[in-house]
Amino acid sequence: TTTFIIAAASALYAGDFKEIWEKQCTKCHGTDGKGDTKMGKKLKIKDLTDAKMQAEMKADKMADAIKNGVKEGDKVKMKPAEGANDADIKALVAHVRSLKK
Repeated sequence: TTTFIIAAASALYAGDFKEIWEKQCTKCHGTDGKGDTKMGKKLKIKDLTDAKMQAEMKADKMADAIKNGVKEGDKVKMKPAEGANDADIKALVAHVRSLKK
């Protein structure tokens, strides 16, 4: 029974991060992470599939961007992921890592 509960909890977390990615991230980053969207181009966001960008972006910095958003001066470039808990943030970082070419 414990294994079932853990598996069910893991599935819930997986669903939460996927919902957050689809509802909050893809508008700019696109489903594939390339940022080839109208808003992504406007904001000149980085291609999350780029190996060089991935190597330069540390996991803690990615997690901070997801949790707290990204500002450039007073301009908000990325809003914080609403409703994301620590497990969701960790799963989102892992998802971004999985996009690498």
